[in-house]
Amino acid sequence: MARRIVVGITGASGAVYARRVIQTLAAAGCEVHLTVSSLGRRLLFDELGLKRLDPEALSGGRDELVTIYNDNDVGAAIASGSFLHQGMVIVPCSSNTLGALAAGVTDNLLKRAAAVTLKERRPLILAHRETPVSYVDICNMKRLSEGGAIIAPLAPGFYLGPGSIDDLVDFMTGRILDLLGVEHDLDVRWAQTLQKVSPRP
Repeated sequence: MARRIVVGITGASGAVYARRVIQTLAAAGCEVHLTVSSLGRRLLFDELGLKRLDPEALSGGRDELVTIYNDNDVGAAIASGSFLHQGMVIVPCSSNTLGALAAGVTDNLLKRAAAVTLKERRPLILAHRETPVSYVDICNMKRLSEGGAIIAPLAPGFYLGPGSIDDLVDFMTGRILDLLGVEHDLDVRWAQTLQKVSPRP
């Protein structure tokens, strides 16, 4: 059976991360179960020019692996703990969503699916993108981390010598897939970097 990963997209800037995560999951043969908040839909339009949720455009042509759920349908399959999957990532994750999850608010499908992921003790990756981080955000992160979530700020490293925005996006995509236990061939390994960089005299 193919690995199932639930993906949520909220309104924090960073649509390119969401698209690349979905593309890479699909390339790895994972089923992607996607829900997008209303502000996430606006984000996809503003940053990627997507007027509608297009599984082919988001997955790089592997649309047969992508199932899209209406975020208003809190009775959809991914809202139930009986829906088996190997983890969920919210990318990007806004501070608003972070706060709602920390407070146990589940007023849309994305938040309900995330709460269920925590309840079932499955990996929940929150790829927070907003900066600076307020004290309220820090408290919410602490509470969610104590509840089992993994906070993964979208803060790419530069030790691989990135030459493009795509390189930076791939760095974070690879780290997210690592956290979900999905194999990939993106260049994110420190050991690989050591072979590339000669020591200073």
